[in-house]
Amino acid sequence: MIAKGKNASELFPAVVKNVASKNIEIKKLVYVYLVRYAEEQQDLALLSISTFQRALKDPNQLIRASALRVLSSIRVPIIVPIMMLAIKEASADLSPYVRKNAAHAIQKLYSLDPEQKEMLIEVIEKLLKDKSTLVAGSVVMAFEEVCPDRIDLIHRNYRKLCNLLVDVEEWGQVVIIHMLTRYARTQFVSPWREDDGLEDNEKNFYESDDEEKEKSDKKRPYIMDPDHRLLIRNTKPLLQSRNAAVVMAVAQLYWHISPKSEAGVISKSLVRLLRSNREVQYIVLQNIATMSIQRKGMFEPYLKSFYVRSTDPTMIKTLKLEILTNLANEANISTLLREFQTYVKSQDKQFAAATIQTIGRCATSITEVSDTCLNGLVCLLSNRDEIVVAESVVVIKKLLQMQPAQHGEIIKHMARLLDSITVPVARASILWLIGENCERVPKIAPDVLRKMAKSFTSEDDLVKLQILNLGAKLYLTNSKQTKLLTQYILNLGKYDQNYDIRDRTRFIRQLIVPNEKSGALSKYAKKIFLAQKPAPLLESPFKDRDHFQLGTLSHTLNIKASGYLELSNWPEVAPDPSVRNVEVIESAKDWTPVGKTKKEKPAKKFYSESEEEEEEEESSGSSSSSSSSSDSESGSGSESGDTDGSSEDSSEDSSSDPESETGSEAEAERKRKSKTKRKSDSEDEKKKNEKLKASESSSAESSSMEESSSGSESASESDGEPAPRKVTQAKERKPQQERQPPRKDVFLLDLDDFNPVSTPVALPTPALSPSLIADLEGLNLSASSSVINVSTPVSVPTKTHELLHRMSGKGLAACYCFPRQPCIFGDKMVSVQITLNNTSDRKIENIHIGEKKLPIGMQMHVFHPIASLEPEGSVTVSVGIDFCDSTQAACFQLCTKDDCFNVSIQPPVGELLLPVAMSEKDFKKERGTLTGMNETSVTVIAAPQNFTPSMILQKVVNVANLGAVPSGQDNVHRFAAKTVHSGSLMLVTVELKEGSTAQLIINTEKPLIGSVLLRELKPVLSQG
Repeated sequence: MIAKGKNASELFPAVVKNVASKNIEIKKLVYVYLVRYAEEQQDLALLSISTFQRALKDPNQLIRASALRVLSSIRVPIIVPIMMLAIKEASADLSPYVRKNAAHAIQKLYSLDPEQKEMLIEVIEKLLKDKSTLVAGSVVMAFEEVCPDRIDLIHRNYRKLCNLLVDVEEWGQVVIIHMLTRYARTQFVSPWREDDGLEDNEKNFYESDDEEKEKSDKKRPYIMDPDHRLLIRNTKPLLQSRNAAVVMAVAQLYWHISPKSEAGVISKSLVRLLRSNREVQYIVLQNIATMSIQRKGMFEPYLKSFYVRSTDPTMIKTLKLEILTNLANEANISTLLREFQTYVKSQDKQFAAATIQTIGRCATSITEVSDTCLNGLVCLLSNRDEIVVAESVVVIKKLLQMQPAQHGEIIKHMARLLDSITVPVARASILWLIGENCERVPKIAPDVLRKMAKSFTSEDDLVKLQILNLGAKLYLTNSKQTKLLTQYILNLGKYDQNYDIRDRTRFIRQLIVPNEKSGALSKYAKKIFLAQKPAPLLESPFKDRDHFQLGTLSHTLNIKASGYLELSNWPEVAPDPSVRNVEVIESAKDWTPVGKTKKEKPAKKFYSESEEEEEEEESSGSSSSSSSSSDSESGSGSESGDTDGSSEDSSEDSSSDPESETGSEAEAERKRKSKTKRKSDSEDEKKKNEKLKASESSSAESSSMEESSSGSESASESDGEPAPRKVTQAKERKPQQERQPPRKDVFLLDLDDFNPVSTPVALPTPALSPSLIADLEGLNLSASSSVINVSTPVSVPTKTHELLHRMSGKGLAACYCFPRQPCIFGDKMVSVQITLNNTSDRKIENIHIGEKKLPIGMQMHVFHPIASLEPEGSVTVSVGIDFCDSTQAACFQLCTKDDCFNVSIQPPVGELLLPVAMSEKDFKKERGTLTGMNETSVTVIAAPQNFTPSMILQKVVNVANLGAVPSGQDNVHRFAAKTVHSGSLMLVTVELKEGSTAQLIINTEKPLIGSVLLRELKPVLSQG
């Protein structure tokens, strides 16, 4: 249906259900459908976003990539934070195909919200370091779109891109080559100095040593940068590519950055492209036309390749003519003129006219054949085709301007053609020629004016202007014969319909006919009309195109297109080439932890005290890995039954930590820990346990410290006290498992159809010893029951919304409000009170809720049917609706005994919350975990009197069901709540700044709800 152009938007809910299908082909079709209708039906599209977020975690890389592609194609500004988070995660995906799609999504997100530029640049910088050829082209395209001026991001990746170029996909090659062309023009000096250097060496041959030394100091010979040579060398094989765009990209690179002596290699490849389809030929010929103006020698050997074929379209014929004209010289002009003679006879009149113009250009550029060309054009004046004759007249007129004295006979011949030629441009050209040379043809000119006066009223406006000019010139040079005739023509022009002709008539009359009102200009009328005109320059239309980069849209259109990046001039002095150096040795050291080199040195020092410990090291070293958790596993893997759980936790922790700690720091930490444990061996049991606790608490801070503490504990255990170690280690692993909350992804909507995972309100507290609980108190990251406790809402006036108007409901009126109380029908439901009024004069019976048209995942608990409602009677009922943490409207039918009415309840975002009581300390701790993509902020401007504590509390609570959090700072106001459906925290902070500004900050796991709430709070706080 979509392919046929039919509107399939009504099927949106039914199609969205199939997003969860396990059939990949069905998923692809659903994704195509969503991309098509997401922008039109934004509210419905938001329902499927949570499914895409789940798909981003799918084991199949194709599904992950497709989900990201569709998510980035839904152009809804409200989901920008979710898109940003998805791109960041996908950029670190193990699959290069997913990373490639992340690079594609960067451009889409940037076009949707340019304010995300800085964060996107960080992702681009990360992806530029990717070594996969699949990713390279896409990330460079994103670079060109988002930050093309950030050349510093390319420095360290320049050589890698040059070397990967041959293996990158074809369209990626095009983008990379264009980017590297711009890069080379900014980082290398001009290679076109090479020829100048050779000439200087020749001149210096006979000079003295001192003079030669002085000149060599002033101008040193050109030496090409190795990186410059690397780029030219690695792109040369791509001239044999099957893709015309790649060949064209390499050709423009050679044209713009290679030495002139090496640029000739591209000519053969470009000529090969002329065997492609007409669209490719058109672009290639345009670029060859520009090149052939400056360097004719490149394409002279292939002159016959530009001969016109009868099957060529007109646009191709015209371009080939242009190239043949540029390549014309004394050696080949005779061949070309014979070729042109054939083209003039073509049935394509536009092409024949272009050929005549080409002959005229050849006559002006090569003086040896100018007479031959002129005679040939005069012969064409007897052609039967009027267009050919007219174009010949125009070209002859331009040629005669250059040497008019020698060609009086031609002017006479052209004057006779006025009786037969009807093309306005040709007639105007003949009249202009006769007017300019009226003194050389004194007998013919007055007669021509007489004929033109007869047909003046029927002539074209262009011809009329030239008749007026001819009359003025003859009046000034031969007034006896033409005075009355000129006055007659001026009278005709005075009343012409065209205002240009009327203006020209008045101007000429005042200038040439002397009277009392004539000014000083009348004395100079002859000099003005018969002044020497400069000869026209017949130039190529491609002459001024060379300042555009070849192969670009701007070059094709000859205007600067949107998004065009200009090539910079060559720098006088090359920038520092060391910025492109990549320290290979250091990068090799970074990877040595995969082996044993870097681990063995500190391990030998650590275990050097006993042979038994050395044997233990050999047995555990075989199972160690590059992650910081593997060493701790090797010491305790055979002693506890919970090894699998601890290894999973530790590996996750280590993988999430940044690899920023140096080897020297880790080694120093091991030495310090080993000394501490040697002392503890000689102390009593109590001190040993205390130090064990200290090492456990410090292990939570960084992965390297965790590694050292676990290694030292295994060493002390081997010295003779394994039992306390086992107990303590088991106790330590248990709270680690308990304090790690269930893994939950940040979804926009949790739909029941897809088995949502909701965040628990409270987690059971494990039975631990008091001392261990004290040690682990600061490490608890879960949302404990002490933090999320629903509090009593602040009392505010209840806002009533109309549900059903009395006119629409045939006497039944209904309105609803949100009482801000926990719903008795379910923990995830929002309580809604509906007030029903009977405004009619009859009894309304059986009021109930009929068919429910709820979005996917939404649930509704209805009220019991009302048997009857007396006239002027009123009744209030309660319903519960699970809105799934979205502002989607709940649509249903409100029915009576006789009728059904379609109504809907749309919740404000502030009513989807329940207030939470928490301390300032807990607020700060929870806010610290909800940063980055979970934080949105905006600056609010208002009068200072609107920022009093009572005013802020009143305004914030009126908008959203938030609970106030005690604050120890006068300029900071905090509010907390949780979403009704998922229990996600919503933390609102209002920080008062100097003057009349305040910073409104919202931290939440639900970025969508947070951004909507931010938009609603901002205008309320700004109002007086």
